[in-house]
Amino acid sequence: MDDRTAREKNGTVVPCVYFENPGKENTQQTLQMASQRVKELDISNVIVASTSGKTGSLATQFFPGRNLVIVSHSTGFLKPDFQQLLPEHKRQIEEAGTKVLTCQHALGGVGRAVRKKLGTYELEEIIAFTLRVFGQGTKVAIEIALMAADAGLISTMEPCMSIGGTDQGADTAILLIPAHVQNFFDLRVLEILAKPRLY
Repeated sequence: MDDRTAREKNGTVVPCVYFENPGKENTQQTLQMASQRVKELDISNVIVASTSGKTGSLATQFFPGRNLVIVSHSTGFLKPDFQQLLPEHKRQIEEAGTKVLTCQHALGGVGRAVRKKLGTYELEEIIAFTLRVFGQGTKVAIEIALMAADAGLISTMEPCMSIGGTDQGADTAILLIPAHVQNFFDLRVLEILAKPRLY
């Protein structure tokens, strides 16, 4: 019995790509890797972070027949009353029958207001910085799972594919069991399918 056969008998061998650099140039391959695994495991729920909506619009082509949720930045994230999700992308996403979630960031919120006003970090932002040791995309993928679960758009009872990125596009795909924010420590990362090596 060769080493690979032995590993397969003792666990699951799942392909994973580690990109040399983070960023939007990895979007197509990240979505392809995630789509393939979603089909293999017949995963119902897929969530994708998208700021302008470009990645979200592209994602609609990769996950037909799935409960796809595109998670945008909260309104006011960049500047007061401003929404970064472009109307044309939002329209394309919704015409594909896909949901768009816009709400407070699970790991930002009031804690970010405290930092901006008082110059001290609160617990949720410390958690965000801790998750970033795995890369910005990993932090984003976990955060949007919390947000989508709290909005009732995905189930916490079954695995979900969650896709995030660094700055623009997608470069991270993880399979996880979501949790509500109040049950944060029940969230479980099951598989990492793509992430940048350097970030």
